[in-house]
Amino acid sequence: MSFTLESIPIQRFIGIDSHKHYVMVGGMNQQRKWVLRPRKISMARFRDWAAKNLRPDDAVVLETTSNVWDIHDVISPLVSKTLVANAYKVRQIAEARVKTDKEDVKRLLTLLIANIVPEVWAPPIHVRELRSLISFRSRIGKQLTMSKNRLHSVVQRFNLIPPDGELLADKNQSWWLEQDFSELTALQLQLDLEIITHLEAQKNKIDQKLALLSNSQPWANDVVFLMQIPGFGLLTSMTILAAVGDISRFSHPKKLVGYAGLGAGIHESGQKHQQKSITKEGRKELRWALGQAAWAAVRSDPYWKEQYKRLSQHKHPNQAIVAIARRLLVSAWHILTKREPYRRSDDETIAYKMMTLVPMRDLVSTHGRNRTPRPHSPAVYQIWLASPRRWTSAHSYCSQRQTQTDCSLQRYCFPLTSAQFARIGLLLRPVYN
Repeated sequence: MSFTLESIPIQRFIGIDSHKHYVMVGGMNQQRKWVLRPRKISMARFRDWAAKNLRPDDAVVLETTSNVWDIHDVISPLVSKTLVANAYKVRQIAEARVKTDKEDVKRLLTLLIANIVPEVWAPPIHVRELRSLISFRSRIGKQLTMSKNRLHSVVQRFNLIPPDGELLADKNQSWWLEQDFSELTALQLQLDLEIITHLEAQKNKIDQKLALLSNSQPWANDVVFLMQIPGFGLLTSMTILAAVGDISRFSHPKKLVGYAGLGAGIHESGQKHQQKSITKEGRKELRWALGQAAWAAVRSDPYWKEQYKRLSQHKHPNQAIVAIARRLLVSAWHILTKREPYRRSDDETIAYKMMTLVPMRDLVSTHGRNRTPRPHSPAVYQIWLASPRRWTSAHSYCSQRQTQTDCSLQRYCFPLTSAQFARIGLLLRPVYN
């Protein structure tokens, strides 16, 4: 008779409080009696200890920490159930004056036995790795901003007249060298310029990797849907997909809005009802990406520009942008869940975005910086010029054309009607003329 771990009755409840160098482990039964007294186990010994002591009839709870997923992956195959608790919400539920590792394990076990653990979603490895890469890119961006701000402060400190154009553009590098600074100031400037050059190169490598990932599964199919939404570029789409993970875990767009922390807070007591600012719970990179997309949408798309203008009449501009970001997220939920095209898309916008969805081998690079991507593959061009009589949509066309020479065509297949497809092909014809 076959069985799964989930079908085994739970006999022991195990709580794990993880730290940098060790974990505190304890276990109770259903009657809240200790069956495994709390004990410290070093990280070096934990994998062997888990294999010898954890059983298929155990349920384990951990708190979210920086190393929680490595521990989660070690434990999950060995036990019936593994839960990762939201550390912030655990503190809210079981706050206490006495805080020790043993008491932390006891509180986790109390929540686990009562089945009230504020659980977080355990993302698969490919989602974790993409989140880590995007987080690393964000940290590089912050370091770049610090170096650029220091250079701008030098201009202000010495009352210099900056050159035309962007101060830190390649064409203005010689201007910095021509200035008469003291030896120490000149050294600082040189180091900051070198830092910027180095970090820009690293950032470009990450962008290239993100573009390659967007052209492969499991991201490729979702990217072509998200890229139709105004304001959604490649980086924004990949950031949102990494933060959201599996869209099917959100049964309603309101749940996704709450996960992003874009829902309004509420204070209600008796006859008093007051709406507060957004909760800002959830993943902050998701809110950042939606904010960037919202600003881009209101600048480039007539519909969202009109919506922003209307909202700005009775809201602060920042509040209006948050409202736009929330609506864009709702649109993304409908598009990804229902697998339907963006209903307000126009041919010119889709044509431009198709031009940006080229494989990395077709990117033109000079001096370590990517120019605007242009399509160079004839196979891609044939997709754009596909006959509407033979192929009813881009998707059906691509499904017929998965050959060795155009193996990456699927990500160009926007879900369009045949009429849209023909018109967009005509718009893109000048690219090859």
